[in-house]
Amino acid sequence: MQVPPRDPGAPFVVGIDRDAVVRRREVVRTVERRGAWITLAIGVVGIVAAIYALLAFRGSGMWPFAILLILAMIPLVLSTVMVYRLQAERQQWYASNELQPVAMRMSLKGLELACDGAAYPVVLQWHAVRGFRQQKLLGQYVLDLDLVPGVSATTAGVRGLDQAPVRSVVKPNPLLRPTGLFLVKALDQPVHIIDEAMKHFSGGTAQVRR
Repeated sequence: MQVPPRDPGAPFVVGIDRDAVVRRREVVRTVERRGAWITLAIGVVGIVAAIYALLAFRGSGMWPFAILLILAMIPLVLSTVMVYRLQAERQQWYASNELQPVAMRMSLKGLELACDGAAYPVVLQWHAVRGFRQQKLLGQYVLDLDLVPGVSATTAGVRGLDQAPVRSVVKPNPLLRPTGLFLVKALDQPVHIIDEAMKHFSGGTAQVRR
């Protein structure tokens, strides 16, 4: 078990269990597809109801509300297309790239994260990071990245947030259940050690929140 290094120049590295990540990929894929079909069903029902109202109550003045309902449901339908497109891109990336053995690196310079399915790591300076949130999703504990409000892919000192696999986890579609950035049991360091390292390198500004 590694502890935060006394040498301030030595990074703290958290490795990852390959088998646990592969199993988690299937869980995420299933959950995302289920959520996509639910949102599609809601969108289709809403559009059908709006069209029915337009035809059944012609001349009643309801057409503005029906049009608004259709416009509100279109994003739900499009979100299903977005999920399947993202999954296709992920599967293509998985097939052509080996799973990275390192989940994250911490140093005085900042935090580096290897998001599953991303072409290159996410790099964040400490001023952009509040830490991680530990929560239980789908029966397992996960760590979610907690960014400082207002931080985006264009923020100074930030790299990699604009990748689609990263956006789907860090800022997921609110209509779909989040899946977490890292599965806790897939990491080779316990959460309390990760928390200590994060506080050490960030000067106490970032931590793991439970």
